[in-house]
Amino acid sequence: MLGSNQFSTDIGIDLGTANVLVYVKGKGIVINEPSVVALNRDTQQIIAVGNDARAMIGRTPENIEVIRPLRGGVIADFDAAEKLLRYVINQVSVKSWFFKPRVMICIPTDITGVESRAVKQAARQAGAGQVYLIEEPVAAALGAGLNIVESSGNMVVDIGGGTTDIAVLSYGGIVCSASIRIGGDKLDEAIINYVRKNYNLLIGERTAEELKIRVGSAFPQALRAEETMSAGGRDLLEGLPKAILLSSREIHEAIAEHVNVIVANIKEVLEKTPPELTADIMDRGIILTGGGALLNGIDLLVARETGLSAWVADDPISCVVMGTGKSLLHLKDLQKTETFSAYAAYKAHEAGEE
Repeated sequence: MLGSNQFSTDIGIDLGTANVLVYVKGKGIVINEPSVVALNRDTQQIIAVGNDARAMIGRTPENIEVIRPLRGGVIADFDAAEKLLRYVINQVSVKSWFFKPRVMICIPTDITGVESRAVKQAARQAGAGQVYLIEEPVAAALGAGLNIVESSGNMVVDIGGGTTDIAVLSYGGIVCSASIRIGGDKLDEAIINYVRKNYNLLIGERTAEELKIRVGSAFPQALRAEETMSAGGRDLLEGLPKAILLSSREIHEAIAEHVNVIVANIKEVLEKTPPELTADIMDRGIILTGGGALLNGIDLLVARETGLSAWVADDPISCVVMGTGKSLLHLKDLQKTETFSAYAAYKAHEAGEE
């Protein structure tokens, strides 16, 4: 396996806009934390990473900066991304001057050459040896347990924090796809804007996310009863603390535009899909992965708008990183371009090769 030895570590990383998940060969998922870094502005030293850094959002003095290194699924702050990767790699690999870990990182389908090189460079500077890339829908499909190498078609919609990746897969490759810079973060932003516009109240990112999770819905008809949640923030007119009660109907209204864009892109990909594969998708349905798949009623909305069955994968948040884990079993099947060959690796996995 590409010079495998007992001292090196094979690591799969789902470097998401919202969360970073890390899979270590032989151990499974060992890290699942927010993609957040807290830095001292004066010394540029890391103060906190992950959950500890996220808890500091909106609560720090001027000399401490809390950064989300990724936006829209790609690196927005190279230095912070490198520090985040260095942190997770050091957490899970054996420190050695001679044996650097081999790392597999997930990327959006529409990532540019410049952006993909930035991912590789950040990983190498963080201490990785060989760095490989795998497209998120391919990893999501593998993690969801789909047989993506057969001639039949599978459709995967991975709704992450920064992007939604939609792909039809057959023979181990992507036949047609779309990647849009809309995900959980955009929904949170829409909720913040809605509350500001309608109530003159400024709420924080964490409050918006909690509203989305607890009372948000893509398909209100799926709710048995109207749900409400209290949200606190700062009154923009008086500058004083204030709390209001928000309903599931209002949160749906806030996020509906972005959710509809996701559904519209799913329909566009279906329109580009060859008829033979469309028939397969009609039989198998559309599988939803990523944290956004947990939005209440998103599967029902997709089913209603497409006329196809749609279902949420088991543990959708972990599908992508679990897919990197399956690909790590067979690094010898990587192409010379350092892009993961799903077909070769899946066939090897089915054959039980080591």
